[in-house]
Amino acid sequence: MGKRDVRRGSDAGSARSRRFVRALPALMICAGVAFDLLTPAVVTAVPLFAAAPLIAAPFFSLASTVRVGVTSILVVLGIRISDGALGRVVPVTDLLTLVTVAALSLVINRVVRRRNEQLASARVIAETAMRAVLPTPEDRIGGLLVAARYEAAQADEFVGGDLYAVADTPFGVRLVLGDVRGKGLDAVAAVAVVIGAFREAAEQELSLEGVVQRLERALAREGSRRGGLDSMEGFVTAVLAEIPSGSDTLRVVNRGHPEPLVLHQDGALDVLSPTVPALPLGMGLGAWPDRSDEWTLPAGSMFLAFTDGLSEARDAKGAFYDPAARLRGRIFPGPDELLSALTDDVRLHTGGRSTDDLALLAVGRPARGQQERRTTVKIVGRDSG
Repeated sequence: MGKRDVRRGSDAGSARSRRFVRALPALMICAGVAFDLLTPAVVTAVPLFAAAPLIAAPFFSLASTVRVGVTSILVVLGIRISDGALGRVVPVTDLLTLVTVAALSLVINRVVRRRNEQLASARVIAETAMRAVLPTPEDRIGGLLVAARYEAAQADEFVGGDLYAVADTPFGVRLVLGDVRGKGLDAVAAVAVVIGAFREAAEQELSLEGVVQRLERALAREGSRRGGLDSMEGFVTAVLAEIPSGSDTLRVVNRGHPEPLVLHQDGALDVLSPTVPALPLGMGLGAWPDRSDEWTLPAGSMFLAFTDGLSEARDAKGAFYDPAARLRGRIFPGPDELLSALTDDVRLHTGGRSTDDLALLAVGRPARGQQERRTTVKIVGRDSG
């Protein structure tokens, strides 16, 4: 079954569910009529009629909820008139009960709609703030191809603290990808602290370890200013990397983050496990003896870092998504194509039911043929100008 077939099946299932919910109040009214006609007069079908506006309240608009409630009342009124029992105590009590339930359904509708509007507003504000502090990097930095993705979880009303940044520095291209504990505007504020400290430190620190320690100190200062680490979401898992200019060396420091990958031009894949596991940034447990691990990033290969929104994505059976297993043996033209394929694949794995934000960052060293073609294009463009 292809991707389009899976998506089509998922969309069809959602459409069927929506149609069923839309039809359910009418079905309850019809069931009430049938029940009333097929049972003795002493048995009432009012609970079925009352259920119709209550079902409509959280899912329908205010006008539609009013229509459902009025329809239920009119149907019951019509039945009682046809039975000639309208003047009796029990039918009058049933009608009063139904009117009360219909009025209550309007209150429920208003509360649900207001709550949804507040959640939507808070989410939009937080997501806008997140995208403001996470600008999309240029597609070419320091001679390397770069692509990044940030996708907010669909199943959560709060934006998480995933972050990334790439900088062209005197020491080569340096990058960070991390995940702040927690969600909402506090997490966004912590993201801003980490990215601001990274951009400054990446330009000034001689070593990648020095950059990491600058981030540690920035988080400690911000935590003290706010009255404790917990007030600014506590800690940050992060991967920092450095790719010196004109070299295929790749230096990585991993502070408690999912292990990044290197995808080679022939489909081979390396999992970059740290030599010594380290705690996340901002734990407040003293200076951590950071030490970068060295790998190679040859021409045509790509470095991929991701947050646990990818590695902890689950399918319907609860199985985790395994990026290394999914990507091993596959070949991609460049970082952008890699991230597009990866987001499509994890969406299929979860059935579109993501529960955590997702950040991806891919950096590729162009193949030698690509480098030569790009250089030729630049020279021709300059001569023609």
